[in-house]
Amino acid sequence: MKKYFLAIGIILVPLLLAGQNNLEGKIFDADDADELGLAGANLVWAGTTTGTSANVAGYFKIKRIKQTDKLVVSFVGYKTDTLTIKPEDVYIKHSLTQGKEMSEIVILGRSSGTYINRADPIMTVNITGAELCKAACCNLSESFETNASVDVNYTDAATGAKQIQLLGLAGSYTQILTENIPAVYGLNTAYGLNYIPGPWMESIQISKGTSSVRNGYESMAGQINVEYKKPGTSEKFYMNGFISDAGRQEVNTNASVLLSDRWSTMILAHAELQNSTGDHNKDGFRDEPDIKQYNFFNRWDYMTRNFTFRTGIKYLKEDRIGGQFGYQPENQDTWTNGFGIEIKAERFEGFSKVGSVFGEYQNMSIGWIQNVALHSQNSYFGARMYNGTQKTYYSNLLYQWNPGLSKHSIDAGISYKYDLYDEQLDALTLGRNESVPGLFAQYTYTDSAKLTVVAGIRADFHNLYGTLITPRVHMRYVINPALTLRFSAGKGYRAGNVLAENAFLLASSRKMLIPNNLDIEEAWNTGVSLTANLPVGSKVLKLSGEAYRTNFISQIITDMDADVNEVQFYNLIGKSYSNVLQIEASSQITDGFDLLAAFRWNNVQMTIDGVVREKPLTSRYKGLLTASWLTRLRKWQFDYTLQLNGPGRIPSTEANPEPYRRNNTFNAYSIMNVQVTRNFKKWNVYIGSENLTNFMQHNPVIAADNPFGDYFDSSLIWGPVHGRKIYAGFRIFFNRDMI
Repeated sequence: MKKYFLAIGIILVPLLLAGQNNLEGKIFDADDADELGLAGANLVWAGTTTGTSANVAGYFKIKRIKQTDKLVVSFVGYKTDTLTIKPEDVYIKHSLTQGKEMSEIVILGRSSGTYINRADPIMTVNITGAELCKAACCNLSESFETNASVDVNYTDAATGAKQIQLLGLAGSYTQILTENIPAVYGLNTAYGLNYIPGPWMESIQISKGTSSVRNGYESMAGQINVEYKKPGTSEKFYMNGFISDAGRQEVNTNASVLLSDRWSTMILAHAELQNSTGDHNKDGFRDEPDIKQYNFFNRWDYMTRNFTFRTGIKYLKEDRIGGQFGYQPENQDTWTNGFGIEIKAERFEGFSKVGSVFGEYQNMSIGWIQNVALHSQNSYFGARMYNGTQKTYYSNLLYQWNPGLSKHSIDAGISYKYDLYDEQLDALTLGRNESVPGLFAQYTYTDSAKLTVVAGIRADFHNLYGTLITPRVHMRYVINPALTLRFSAGKGYRAGNVLAENAFLLASSRKMLIPNNLDIEEAWNTGVSLTANLPVGSKVLKLSGEAYRTNFISQIITDMDADVNEVQFYNLIGKSYSNVLQIEASSQITDGFDLLAAFRWNNVQMTIDGVVREKPLTSRYKGLLTASWLTRLRKWQFDYTLQLNGPGRIPSTEANPEPYRRNNTFNAYSIMNVQVTRNFKKWNVYIGSENLTNFMQHNPVIAADNPFGDYFDSSLIWGPVHGRKIYAGFRIFFNRDMI
């Protein structure tokens, strides 16, 4: 009952939503009596670079601007329309007519599911719902298969935990948010990516380098923000079913109701069952854990022209079983009949947002966000036990002012973040609380569409680490209509949660040596990027090049090199940095056929055991090729992805007996995924394959024959631990009829 009282309390005290002045609506085919939405339809304010694209159901949301009331709507194979948007318009529906005639302003080609926001001064990659449907996107960890910037890897070969890598750095250096609320950190770091179902997501924004100071000081390598579906713009009813030959079964559904012209509500549900039967390495260990997960989300919206209120609650329960096949689930004796892993997690979360736009020229807004979360985990790793709880409160109050509708705007606010941790590792009890009030200010200068400069600073007062000052600056300069230059620089901090973030290492015989005097991590990040949109005949070639450097002043080193029987954690003494260079090209080759190619170099070095070494288990480069073909009548869609992962270093195992040694490096390898989708008016079906060539890391579990001995280790993972997967699924959607 305590959880539900907290939920009621948070709903009754309306807290954030940064006030927004948005236009929402739906784009569909004029000849379609069922008004099936045009997924990926383009919308842009005439004469500007401010635009968006419709989601998989044809719904869109775009921020109003001062310069114009003309909205250009286009889609390949359809006539382009220019609409006049009235000040009182909040929601519109518009149909496009098929034909070859074009108006004077034309956006050519099918909208890419991944695009860079040309108006944003921060280098931000947007992944739309249409892009998420190109692969088996069942949760956030599987949402980056077609993205060149983010890598997702297993942390070990036993628990199924995953982590992302951005700019060559582990996911803990990337701030992960859901609708601008911190989401994946602390106790849910290891498995939190699996707690965000893919079919619930409307879009993902990936910001590289230090992001805005509004969302905190944690971003070092970048920021990933997930936008969930909203009651007013989502489908009336949606269901997704998924099954794979690896024993995975999922059902996702959401339903929304418009209670009035202001009130709306939505329910999202997820159920997952995985019965792992795979043992491709013949080592007696499950290739992937058995998983049973239930996930529920209920949200409410109240919206008027100048006022928005949103609130909701989430509940998740997951049971995860790994280890040897001899261990039987639901048996707390995880060692007598074989090495067993049991991880039971339960999470409750509630949020509330309220915001308003006001002033004579509607040039001021205020918003307040509040979030509370309770997370518990009870787990066994063979004969070792790890239990923990985390209680979180987060609040962020924001104010924005654009004086006289000028080129200048000011953001300011105050925030508060509280985390109470209680962890137990065998007989050792650990606990701490982090209380961090903060304040920030940000100034933005915009010279029409040519130059944008954002300069911000925040001060946070950490009860354990003292005062943290975080300066950040971003610049965007349009060299000409085809070329845009961006620059960013800033600092980030991060309080490490060493035990929770590395709990997967308990699935090994290594001793975890964690001292009490670990400092807060601190780093500077600088980056520059150049994007180009070059006309090539009737098409547009999109090019981008970027370079980023992250230089650590203070860092917690995870040392698996000094002693093969230990993992040591200590403060950095010496150098630690990451240099990343990436180039990317994409275009619509012919109508309906999109092609993307990218290549990224990683140079990540850190001082480990007194020596500057290459970061272990990280590929030195990554290549990506994606191809997507949507037939003219949108009946069939074919998607292909090829990933080339470069070589890297493996921590030394020379001190092990010869049967338990591994190479000190791994070679380059490639992964290939394919998917075919058949579209109908109100549903579609798809079938695909992941890891089509069946590539696997050889013998990923060291000493699998003696998991209770001195040399057992499942953590030296650099490649896939599972073979080829075949999957199939369906999507059913009933779009809302709105006036």
